[in-house]
Formats: sequence, C-alpha cells, structure tokens
Amino acid sequence: MKKRISIFSIATLLLTFTSCEDWLDMPSDVQFDSSTIFESVDRAEMALMGAYASTFNLELLYQFAMGTDELFSTESNSKSRFANYEYVVSEVPSSTYTSMYKSIEYANVCIKGLNEMTASDESEQKQIDAMIGEAYAIRAMCYLNIVRFFGDVPYSTVPVADLGTFVSSRVSRDTIYDGCIADLQKAVELIPWKSAGMVSTTERFTKNAAYGMLARVALYAAGYSLRFDLETYAESSLQLSQRSDAARIKELYKIAADACKAVISQNENSLLSSYEQVFRDLAEGAYNQETMYEFALYGANSSDVRNGYTNGMFCHTNSMFMKAEPLMAAMPNYYYAFEEADLRRDVTIANYGITDENIRQMNPYGHLTIGKFRVNWKSEVGTAASRRDINVPLLRYSDVLLMYAEALNEYNGSPTAEAIAAYEEVRTRTRGFGGDRSLIGTTPTTYQDFRDAIIEERRLELGFEHLRRTDLVRWGIAYEKLTEAKQDLIDMANRSGNYTDIDCYRAYLPEEATTFNDPVVAVEFISYKAEPDAAEKARLEQEGYVLVNMFDTGAGTSGTNGDRVFSQDAAWIEGLFAGLRKNRTELVPLNTTMMDENPGLVGQQHPAY
Repeated sequence: MKKRISIFSIATLLLTFTSCEDWLDMPSDVQFDSSTIFESVDRAEMALMGAYASTFNLELLYQFAMGTDELFSTESNSKSRFANYEYVVSEVPSSTYTSMYKSIEYANVCIKGLNEMTASDESEQKQIDAMIGEAYAIRAMCYLNIVRFFGDVPYSTVPVADLGTFVSSRVSRDTIYDGCIADLQKAVELIPWKSAGMVSTTERFTKNAAYGMLARVALYAAGYSLRFDLETYAESSLQLSQRSDAARIKELYKIAADACKAVISQNENSLLSSYEQVFRDLAEGAYNQETMYEFALYGANSSDVRNGYTNGMFCHTNSMFMKAEPLMAAMPNYYYAFEEADLRRDVTIANYGITDENIRQMNPYGHLTIGKFRVNWKSEVGTAASRRDINVPLLRYSDVLLMYAEALNEYNGSPTAEAIAAYEEVRTRTRGFGGDRSLIGTTPTTYQDFRDAIIEERRLELGFEHLRRTDLVRWGIAYEKLTEAKQDLIDMANRSGNYTDIDCYRAYLPEEATTFNDPVVAVEFISYKAEPDAAEKARLEQEGYVLVNMFDTGAGTSGTNGDRVFSQDAAWIEGLFAGLRKNRTELVPLNTTMMDENPGLVGQQHPAY
C-alpha cells in the first residue's frame, strides 16, 4: 500500500508569510516565512510539499478535459458552454491559472531558499540538491499547464517578495517553454532515479518522471499553438503555427527523444501486463512500475479534485458504493474507435452503472461513462463519496513510449526502428491485444501515416487522462479532428458511414454487485443489429435478460444528467462543439478577473475576444 504524502495539511499548518501578490492572485494564507523554513532539511522538505499541493486541480480533469473526440459535457451550464468552445470571458475557468501560479511561487521560494542552505554533510547535500531539482520540475510542469491553455502569460522565476514590481504582462510562450526545458534539464541532473530510494512514492518527482515531463514540454514547445502579435494584439495576426525557428524545433524533438530514451534505457519502468491493473492500482492506492508520477489525493484535507466522482462511472447514492455522479460522458463513437480485440476499450469506457439495488445496469450509447476511475474497484468507499482517494495519473510509461515514437518520427522525418518498436510495445501489451502480435496489424512506415497512427494510439491508450484537448492543438489539428468527431457521431446516430453494422439493441442479465474490488470490467451482452422479433423478446424475458435500445434516452438506466436520446437532431448533439472556430478557440481567453487583478494585462486579451 502507498505511503501517502500529507502535503495539503502541511501547507495549511506550516507556511505563513506576507507579500504583495496581486498578479499571482495568491491567497494570503499560503505564504512562507523563508527565514525559518530553510533552517533545516526537514522543514525545507515541508515547504517543498506545499509546492506540490496546487500542481493539479479539479478543472484539469473537468472543464479542461472535456470537448474532445473522447469526452463531452452532460451539463447545461457554463461548464458545458466551455466544453463546447463557447467561450465567455467572465465564465472562463480560472482556478487552474491561479493554482499553478501558487505552486510556481512556492517553487520559486524553495529554489531560492534551498540554494542558500548549507549542508552538514554530503548526504544532506544530496537531499538538498534533489529537492532543488523537484522544485525546478514543479515550476516547469505548472507553467506547462498554464501555457498549453492560455498561451503567452506572465512569467517569473523569482519569489514575489524579491520582485521590484508586482505587475506582469504577457511573455512569449516560446520564452516560457524554453525556460521550462532549462528547468527540467537542471532537474534531471539533480534528482536521483527512483531506484535510489530517496523518495518512496510516485507522488513526487524522480529522475524518471522529470525526464518524462521534459519530453512532454519539449513536444509542446515544438508543436503548434494559436499565436498572435504581442505588440498589436490585432485579430488579423492570429495564426495556428509552430515557432519560427526551424532549427530550434528540430532540437526540441531531439530533446524529447533523448529524454524518453534515458527512461527506457534505465529499465526501471515498464508496462504492466494488464492494462486493467494500472487503474485498479490507482483505485487501491498501490504503486507500480508503469505509473511514473501521480497527483496525491488522500483524506479530508486533500485537494478537491474528486477523481472518480465527477469523472467516473455512475453509482446510485443508495448503492453500497455510495454516490458517484459523473458530469461528463464518453463520446459514443469513441467506443467504436477501439478494435474488438483491444481489451483497453472496456477498461476505458464503462458500459454499465450501479443502481440503488447494486445491480450492474447496462448503459445505452448516450450514457457511456469513464471507466478508468471506478469507485467499485476500490476496497472501501474512501474518505467520502466525493473524495474517493483515487490518485490522478500524470505520467505513465506508455506515454513515454509514445512520446519517444513521436519525437523520433518528427526528428528523422520517418519512423525509425526504435520508434516502431516503442509504438508496438504499447499496442501489444498482454491485456491490450491479448498478447497476440498478429492482431495489431501492420505498423505504418511513412512519416505522415506513422504520425497519424501515434495520434490515434494516444487517443486509445491515454483516454480520459486530461491530455487530449491540448494534444490536438499542439498537432495543429484540433478543429479538423473535432469536426470529424462530430460528423462521426452523427453518422453513428444515423447508422451510416462506418457505423452501418453496429449494435442497435443489446440484451444483458442484470447481476448484483456484492463486494468492493468488484471483479467485473464490462457487463456481457448479446448483440442485435435490429430490434428482435416477438419470439426472441419472449425468450429473452423468460431467461431473465433485459433488452436495451442502444439509441434510446437512457430513462431508467444508471446514466446521469438527463435522458439523451441518440439521434442526429438531439439537442446535445446539435450543440456539440457549437462554438468551435479555427484560429480562435485553440487558445482560451483570460478570465475577466485574471485581467482585472493584474494591471500589466490591460489591453492584452486574446485578440478574438
């Protein structure tokens, strides 16, 4: 079992100081008295834990995770509007922005304070160096989480108290990304490998995780983003493009490839043979060699991220598992993106929910939910219904393998043998395609075909892991992919195009879930391509089966947030991605409050807003 980090209670009890903080929008109770904090390694480590506390939040797996070819919002409010790209500056989510800056400020103070400490011996110096490396990694990761959504933003690498001014304007995202890469290059020099045992948890950065984060930042830095002129802020200057320096782009792909290669060569991480086990371990609080870095969620004082509650599978409030009410659902056509032999599908997408009588009840297409973070896969309820203590996976080894394949393809202009091997390793894991190499088909060998394969494989492997929205942007294909996904959804509703032979009805046997650590992955069913005749319906009824119209509203099922009939003219389909505009919505405007609290941002709003 895990040794949990109590970073939230530490941050609350320990860290108090005062400074001007308007542009960071930092609450006054999250501050340092650095004159005493950095008097000992133990106290300095507590300060570092405070830096970890705000590195992830609810928005990142909620508002910012939806609006993709995997996931849509089931609500009818500002969150749904945002998920459908109908940006209103007063409604734009802002807690990610402020939370990340909060952790950046912690990291800046830690970097300064730790560098000023005098170690008593070589062992203590190694501890200090490792913590400095962690602070650099935290700062880089947090800036990535701001820049990948908001673009050019305020940028500082010194504590607020040391600044001559507390006003900051936008800084080029290329400058910020390059700063993050430099931070992570320092981090991998300072932080030991996981095998060194200096930290006992994947809830903190190891060299392994820092290398993986370096690869991620480098790919974003080399990729596409919606850019505009930082002098004029003219709407006519908006363009989706990579940075102008082609040599730097190539260098960034080399940095990403080398970072992944370092992890692979170290041979401390590997894929679990069972894809399912990755997420059962997360539910149970067990570490493994695949999940390299995860965000800590444990106890009443943990961050209010609600993993498994807001973004899981449905459980009725009166069930033995207590209430889980997802506010998002899987795109129905995402289910059919998986090949039949791919066992990741039923882990990723839950085809059932739990009723008030603990019955596993099959969902129709419009009510398929996230299956990776299931409350019934835990051994107990957890701290509370809304706080299930299911950590958030921030980096997995499969991601490293796919980033390696992508970076090599981009750097060389075609997939190398190493790129193909990394891609196929993900495809052929024992529980991905049952260990049968022949089932994965032929791997593409041209640049564009291999690139397309990586884009799709990341969709299948990393679904619902809060990366897809900005991955599509960095590839420069967000508008095209989402437009295609909506058309696929309409085709599926009409049973046309690639969906002429899908199930229209399914029959299943209702069974009661009687225990936590529920062994069931998916409810088994009998497929019908058309409505069964009267004789078949009578037989099913006699044998105890329930027949589900897969295109029906979901009334009476364990789905949530309304009855979603699955038809072309359904309101939820017509409204899907309603605000999507190329060269406009690939970047999120700043919230009105963000701009009001920082005079340096006056006149610097996203030009389209």
